[in-house]
Amino acid sequence: MRNVNLYIAIMAGVTYLIRVLPLTLIRRPIKNRFIQSFLFYVPYVTLAVMTFPAIVEATQSPVAGALALAAGVVLAYLGAGLFPVAVSCCAVVLIAEFLLV
Repeated sequence: MRNVNLYIAIMAGVTYLIRVLPLTLIRRPIKNRFIQSFLFYVPYVTLAVMTFPAIVEATQSPVAGALALAAGVVLAYLGAGLFPVAVSCCAVVLIAEFLLV
């Protein structure tokens, strides 16, 4: 039990430092275009890294997830909204699961 409390304290300290250090070290606006563009894309990359593996692994067959992902990307590229893309991806998974089993 003593080790668990130590681990929690270390995790809390690291989390606190990660959030406080940028606020204390960077007080001026960032003028570098490379750093600005890097920081602009960080949320999108983080979301993609968490979402794409979950899409493929959420189905019984990874092939069905990959097909749904491809269909969603194509529909989104063609300008479809969020709801039609989601419904289409669900339909692709349903059909692929029936055909692959």
